[in-house]
Amino acid sequence: MNTTTLTALAEPNRLHIIELLRDGGSLTIGEIAYRLELNQPQTSKHIRVLNEAGLVEVEPVANRRIIKLRPEPFQQLDSWLETFRSMWEDRLDRLDDYLRQIQAQDKTFDQS
Repeated sequence: MNTTTLTALAEPNRLHIIELLRDGGSLTIGEIAYRLELNQPQTSKHIRVLNEAGLVEVEPVANRRIIKLRPEPFQQLDSWLETFRSMWEDRLDRLDDYLRQIQAQDKTFDQS
């Protein structure tokens, strides 16, 4: 997991581009610009950052540029996030055990 991925995704327009590509498959720069109501040069700049971060690939077809997501960086991100999921699951399990102990103590106290 590298910080370039997170830095690229931190900008809202770039994150929206990723979400568009996730939901719609491959799109042209013009389609992305239209859907996000951005001008084409601004969209191209965001695509360049995403491409340099390795998050998308740009395929030239005639005078158009087709943009597609690259799965590998997202798989790496998912693996990195998995370490946090495991940590939180362990903590939630311990909290659940603790709450059960408190409930058991309350029942014992109420019966006295």
